[in-house]
Amino acid sequence: MPRDPKDSHVSNSTGNIGSDFGSSSPNYTVTVPLTPDNTPDTVQIVPTDIDSGSSCKDGDSEQTDPRNGEESDALLGKLSRPLTRIVKISPIVIHLYRTLIFVRVVALCMFLAWRVRNPNNKAIWLWFLSVICEFWFAFSWLIDQIPRLFPVNHGTDIEALRERFESQNPNNPTSKSDLPGIDVFVSTADAEKEPPLVTANTILSILAVDYPIEKLSCYISDDGGSLLTFEAMAEAASFAKIWVPFCKKHKIEPRNPESYFGLEKDPFKNKVRHDFVRERRYVKRSYAEFKVRVNALSHFVRRRSDACNSSEETNALEKWNNWKLNDQDEESRPSIVAHKATWMSNGSHWPGTWSVPCANHSKGDHASIIQVLLDHPGDEPVKGTGGEGCELDFEEVDIRLPMLVYVSREKRPGYDHNKKAGAMNALVRASAIMSNGPFILNLDCDHYVHNSRAFRDGICFMMDRDGDCVCFVQFPQRFEGIDPSDRYANNNTVFFDINLRALDGIQGPMYVGTGCLFRRTALYGFDPPDVSVRDQRSGCCGCCFPQRLKSNSARVASEPEYYMDDDEDEHICLIPKRFGCSSILVNSVKRAACTVQSSGPGRPVCPLGSLTGGRKPLDYAAVSEAFNVVSCWYEYKTQWGMSVGWVYGSVTEDVVTGFRMHEKGWRSFYCVTEPDAFRGSAPINLTDRLHQVLRWATGSVEIFFSRNNAVLAGRKLKLLQRIAYLNVGIYPFTSVFILTYCFLPPLSLISGQFVVDSLTPAFLSYLLAISFSICGLAFLEVKWSGITLEEWWRNEQFWLIGGTSAHLVAVLQGLLKVIAGVEVSFTSTLKSSTGGGDDEDDDFAELYLFKWTSLMIPPLTIIISNIVAILVAWCRTIFSDNPHWSNLVGGTFFAVWVLVHMYPFAKGLMGRTGKTPTIIYVWSGLIAICLSLLYVAIKNSELMKESFS
Repeated sequence: MPRDPKDSHVSNSTGNIGSDFGSSSPNYTVTVPLTPDNTPDTVQIVPTDIDSGSSCKDGDSEQTDPRNGEESDALLGKLSRPLTRIVKISPIVIHLYRTLIFVRVVALCMFLAWRVRNPNNKAIWLWFLSVICEFWFAFSWLIDQIPRLFPVNHGTDIEALRERFESQNPNNPTSKSDLPGIDVFVSTADAEKEPPLVTANTILSILAVDYPIEKLSCYISDDGGSLLTFEAMAEAASFAKIWVPFCKKHKIEPRNPESYFGLEKDPFKNKVRHDFVRERRYVKRSYAEFKVRVNALSHFVRRRSDACNSSEETNALEKWNNWKLNDQDEESRPSIVAHKATWMSNGSHWPGTWSVPCANHSKGDHASIIQVLLDHPGDEPVKGTGGEGCELDFEEVDIRLPMLVYVSREKRPGYDHNKKAGAMNALVRASAIMSNGPFILNLDCDHYVHNSRAFRDGICFMMDRDGDCVCFVQFPQRFEGIDPSDRYANNNTVFFDINLRALDGIQGPMYVGTGCLFRRTALYGFDPPDVSVRDQRSGCCGCCFPQRLKSNSARVASEPEYYMDDDEDEHICLIPKRFGCSSILVNSVKRAACTVQSSGPGRPVCPLGSLTGGRKPLDYAAVSEAFNVVSCWYEYKTQWGMSVGWVYGSVTEDVVTGFRMHEKGWRSFYCVTEPDAFRGSAPINLTDRLHQVLRWATGSVEIFFSRNNAVLAGRKLKLLQRIAYLNVGIYPFTSVFILTYCFLPPLSLISGQFVVDSLTPAFLSYLLAISFSICGLAFLEVKWSGITLEEWWRNEQFWLIGGTSAHLVAVLQGLLKVIAGVEVSFTSTLKSSTGGGDDEDDDFAELYLFKWTSLMIPPLTIIISNIVAILVAWCRTIFSDNPHWSNLVGGTFFAVWVLVHMYPFAKGLMGRTGKTPTIIYVWSGLIAICLSLLYVAIKNSELMKESFS
């Protein structure tokens, strides 16, 4: 009798699902560990006075003063030493910056007032369009600039973190790590667009981070259910047994093998161990073999499946022949057709997506898969083997590895699986049962850990004073493989180093999808402690209508009796409706918080030393429950995706999820480390970049037309934070006015008129003041943010390119969805490849790739229109008897302004010198003909009017 497919991949036996190569096969199926939580079974809540260092427990008859002795004073110093600090920006720069913002606001108001009072009666339509656009530009600039008034830089103190939680003290005499657990989520969806080798390198960098091994768990979400990804992760788990100890022994940075072995700097600098050269050579050779195995998985899986399918067809034919000879009963006739299955190396069918899809084995229709690839380590260090003559000497190295789990949620037709947000929520539920780390870090499959101490930097914010009010810590996104000039502003440094850094001085940065450390209870939808606990009001109203006190997140997570009180029947009914019917999951919610010190009066805490205990092994019931919570039906009639977990219903689920947390009153922080915490790959060719911007802009339009609009947010969202979120939903609509303004110069040059009657001194003065103010602001932003002026300028250029292409289409798609209900689907961005250009030796060959997309039509039309208009206007003015030079100069200036901003787009169309795509000439000719015909029609209409008059 076949086993249930959900249970068939959880076993205490060892499978042989290895590679077809001669090397040792990795252990795919391992004993599933019990990791219900990093906290002990019962957490005693101890009010602690940080100032005095004293603690009191219920029933204690006397209190001791911790200041009695030098040891207590030293402990007090460790507890009171802050883990984070504010790195002040130069006050002169900030004051000048705010003053210049005020000056520019005044100049804009005076300029707009002057424009309204001085219309151009000769071309009223041109004046009207320009004034409308200028009013919108002033408004959009204002809501983008105001949240930047309070930029802040935060720093962390990792040594203070180590002294407080990993050094010997009376609460922790064994000096075991008292840090909380972290569950790392890595998401992937398509093994073709997201190469398994890239994902494997990301996993290896996570397993090798500088964080207590027993407190770390890694979950890989394969939303495509691909056997290639599964076997690549198994190969990575096998290679990690030598890579992780090697990194820790020799303090390797970065701990992504592909990046490390590709470094151009001297790898032997500052390496003093005599065995480093030998071990590095061995590990590098092993990694080369690992790459060959992973890259060849597609071939070997296909070859293995073909061999097994041929054997199945042979067996089916034999059964058919035996039936014809011995039994003619039609009901017992065997099938002669065998499915083209995808086979694992242990001789069983892959339960996920098959190479040749069929029922129950295709994208969107397959069973859930949970496989522990690396068992949870024990609490005690395990030393490796080695010695003289060995390739690797790990006698002094802890060779334990963090837990690694492969997860592919169940998918069935007829269910809305909610894309990446649904996959992340499935990981939240599965991890709650298997490890229940109080904190969750999510990464994209192509974003690896570049700084092995980054996890500690993030935890500093969570564990510092008032850290229990922090919902997430956002790290900046940094990218590799981008051309030095960053032609298409892929680094997006203005957003990360200016916008998010400025929000850090208000309520915190937005969540941007990857490189973010979450508090689990915040994802569960609980309120922060300081906003959910309210004192009962006094007076007659308070006596007659007493208000029920809401429990804060720390209490919900720390008190086991909260949901088990017989008098609280409504909570017993509420929790399953919110989190689902899994009792194990509901019980894990109670233990999800981890606050080690009080940050205010009345806030419960976990005492120091309470997180040093180990984890118990999982039983079979808990493992089965993990399968249940990742099934496609589990979220039915629950709050998942609405008030719990990642929010559904938007392309940019990341921004909406962070917005919901800030709306509840949570605080977030922006953590910039040196070196960069994480690095990833970005689309560097023009087409992929435009599609990426289109996806973001479409999500922003959806936010604007939803209840997540900042205008509708509650009172707990601060004013400047509200304006920043409002700007997120509004900025795509600026594309309509940008497109109009970009066509005003050619219309002005062809018609011989300008947006003003003449270039008066007043107009030029206002224009000069506005131009100088924006240049001054740019210079000051560069000073306090640390970006370069070239990066700022690239951002301005692509703001215009994206505004005339992707943002405009996003507005149209958003309106179609709101008005007609038309859904727009997006595919994953193609990750970086090793080639694809004309020159394989060129590191930026992909930059020269040209892939036509309809998003290029509006910018291309703008470029050709402005060039043609400049030529026509100059020829007409030079040969005119009564030339209007002021109108010509004004129109030409704005046309050149547009063309300068469009330069990166034009360069992207051209590709390499002498290899301009033919379609560019076709479109240029068609647009030029259309403009010529339009000009002729306008001139003929003018002549006819003159003849009739």
